[in-house]
Amino acid sequence: MQKTIQKTLIAAALAACAIAPAAAQQVTFMTGPQGGSWIPLGGALKGMWEKEISGLQIQQTPGAGVANVLGVSTGKAKIGMANSSSTVDGIAGRPPYKAPAQNVCQIANLYPQYFQVVAAADANVASYKDLKGKTLVTQPKGNTAEAVTGLMLKFNGMDYNALAKANFQAGYNDAVSMMKDGHVQVFTLGTTAPASAIMDLASARDVKLVPVDDATMNQFKQMNPGYNRLVIKAGTYPKQDKDVPVIGYSTHVIVACDMPEDTVYKMTKIMAANIDTLSSIVKAMKGVTPKDMAMDIGVPLHKGAAKFYKEAGAI
Repeated sequence: MQKTIQKTLIAAALAACAIAPAAAQQVTFMTGPQGGSWIPLGGALKGMWEKEISGLQIQQTPGAGVANVLGVSTGKAKIGMANSSSTVDGIAGRPPYKAPAQNVCQIANLYPQYFQVVAAADANVASYKDLKGKTLVTQPKGNTAEAVTGLMLKFNGMDYNALAKANFQAGYNDAVSMMKDGHVQVFTLGTTAPASAIMDLASARDVKLVPVDDATMNQFKQMNPGYNRLVIKAGTYPKQDKDVPVIGYSTHVIVACDMPEDTVYKMTKIMAANIDTLSSIVKAMKGVTPKDMAMDIGVPLHKGAAKFYKEAGAI
C-alpha cells in the first residue's frame, strides 16, 4: 500500500512537471500613444511571442519613444518600441535625456517614421518659421515627436514660448479633436504615412503638410545621423497635390541587454518569420528582410538578435 502511494505521488509530481510551463518570464512591453501604430503592432508581437515562447508573459503598456528608452534603461520595462534617432540620443546622453541610457539593446529595425507637421489650410503656415504666434498641439514630454517639435522650433530661433499656446496631449485622437474644433492651428506627430489620425482630420477640415527646409534638415543631421530626409508622396492625403519632404527616422524594437539570449533569439526569429502578418498592421513593413532588421543604427545588438541575424546571413 505504502509503495502504491509513493508511486502515485511520484507520478503526480512528474505529471505536474510535464505540464508546468518553463520558468515564467514576466516582462513589460512599452508601446505607444493611443491612436498610433505602435499599440496594434505591439499587440500583434505580444500575441506571437507568447504563443511561440514557452513561459513568456508580456504586459503591454502605452508609452512613447523617449519614455520607452528610459523605461528599459531604468528597469521599468524589458521591451519597448522606439525611434532610432531618440534611442541614439539616449545612449549618448544627449537632451532630452539627462544621462546616458544603460542596458538598452537593439532587436530589429521595422519601418520608417515620418515627423509630420499638419496645419489648418487657413492658418497661413507655409514653413516652420510661420509657427511663431500660432497654437499647436503635440504629444506629452517623453514622446519622440514632442522632442523633435522642440528641436524644430529651436533650429528656427524659437521655443514653445514663441507660440500663442502649446498643448501636450496623450493621444492622437484628442489632438485631432482639438484641430477639428478649431482650438489649435497646428498638429505635430511622428508616425507612418498615411497616418490614420491625419486621414480622420482631413475628412473634417482642409489641412496641409508643412515641408522641412534644407537648413533645418541639415541641423538635425549634424546633431544626430539617425535623422533622415523622407518624402510623403503626392496623393498620400486628401488634396495633397505635391510631394512633401519631412524629417524621418526609423521605428525599431529595443530590449534590456540582460534579457536571456535564447528568449531574444526566438523573439527576433518570430518577427522575421511573420513580416507578412505584421505588414497587414503597418503597411510600411511590407518586404522587410532580416538584413533590413539588422541594419546598424548605432544601437548595440542584443546577443540573441545577433545570433539569429548571423544564422540568417544578415550580418
